[in-house]
Amino acid sequence: MPDSSLYLALDQGGHSTRAFVFNHAGQIVAQAKYEIHVSIPQNDWVEQDPQELIDSVHVVVNAVKQQLGSQCCKVRAAGIATQRSNVICWNKTTGEPLSTIINWQDRRAHQWIHQFRPNNAQIHKKTGLLLTAHYGASKLHWCLEHLESVRQAYATNQLAWGPMAGFLNFRITKERRHVVDPVNASRTLLMNLAERDWDKDLLALFKLPGEPLPRCVPNRFDYGTLDIADWNVPVQVMTGDQAAVLYAFGMPQKNTVYINIGTGAFLQKPTLNHVVYSPRLLSSIVWHDSEQSYYVVECTVNGAGSALTQVEQELHIDARYVEDHFSNWLEQADNPPLFLNGISGLGAPYWVPDFPSKFVGEGDDWEKIVAVAESILFLINVNLHALMDATENNITQVVVSGGLAMVDALCQRMADVTGTAIYRPQQCEATARGMAYLLAGCPEDWSELNGVWFKPKDNPPLCHRFQRWQDEMANVLQNFPSSVG
Repeated sequence: MPDSSLYLALDQGGHSTRAFVFNHAGQIVAQAKYEIHVSIPQNDWVEQDPQELIDSVHVVVNAVKQQLGSQCCKVRAAGIATQRSNVICWNKTTGEPLSTIINWQDRRAHQWIHQFRPNNAQIHKKTGLLLTAHYGASKLHWCLEHLESVRQAYATNQLAWGPMAGFLNFRITKERRHVVDPVNASRTLLMNLAERDWDKDLLALFKLPGEPLPRCVPNRFDYGTLDIADWNVPVQVMTGDQAAVLYAFGMPQKNTVYINIGTGAFLQKPTLNHVVYSPRLLSSIVWHDSEQSYYVVECTVNGAGSALTQVEQELHIDARYVEDHFSNWLEQADNPPLFLNGISGLGAPYWVPDFPSKFVGEGDDWEKIVAVAESILFLINVNLHALMDATENNITQVVVSGGLAMVDALCQRMADVTGTAIYRPQQCEATARGMAYLLAGCPEDWSELNGVWFKPKDNPPLCHRFQRWQDEMANVLQNFPSSVG
């Protein structure tokens, strides 16, 4: 008989919290979504309301439970996937937030962290990361320096802080364990990648106390029992959203690059059970349990969906209107302007936190939206070739997922500009599906419905714009040094 087990995947993303229930074959049987607000109180600040986040989880869990009805008893386990570099401070006894959730896009402390540039090689070797304010260390230091509530809690031994995933688990489970997985922990600049635990030297370097940090535990662990809607489901997996993406269609393949395009765009090339270092790219852990650890070489494009959102707001264009016309605009544009995309800081392989975004050339508002979309593709192309160089061109397939990947015209242009065939699976909810695969114990028969291949076509105007874009970027970069040397 087929396995009737169900699995609850909680996906806490940049603009929404979603709950999915999957069956043992990887099919969605229930789902719910709740939009959450992202606040930008000033330049370089990006925050979210902790209570809104907790409330959103309650809403979506209640919704899928109601959809399931009598099938609720078949849900065997739950898992939590979150944005990896979000951090928060809270009271370790009551769970009361002591800060906002400081989003991964937040760069309020990039001037402070600049002082550690001489230590970048040491930091890269220990953490796999490069020195930027996107990661948690600078954010936690800022909280300790500027928030009286955080200082008082530390003075009275009541402070807990660290990755948002640990706070979320603390608040939605009965046991309220102060723990976090290595994927989320690694995005703080404080975790030793080889030891998968907090590094005393890094804590000393950044002058941060280690006592408030959660205990590092494996991705598969007894995180507690869900404390929502009288639904006693064990939480057995915690990981980062991009790490879960790799498992959406089974075990990650060594010769595949996985590109997930959401708020940011993330490119990952599995290196399986060993760490591969590249000077201007990231080495990331994506899974650790009692039996094995898996790693990737990773590139980040900070301004993807977030870049489109910001430009829409600056141009006073309704987001729904853009969504309705986006594909047609991509098809119609024959000579859009260029966009130099430093939204949320210029990421891999440049690493320039204060890179100035700007349009080059004139165009109507809709053409500027196309220019932003093409800038995302151009940055992906640069990073894809950086991955090829870092891994000796050992790449035979590119798989794309995420919200923007649903746009055929964007995927086709990605294939055209990269010169690489792009595969988009039919099910693009990759984070949630990857979580379900992990919860189900990595079954061999994890089905993948037929997707779509986008094969590169001859597109001289697009390739010419890419060359012009590279030249314009090089001109501006002469005046903006990289944060990593």
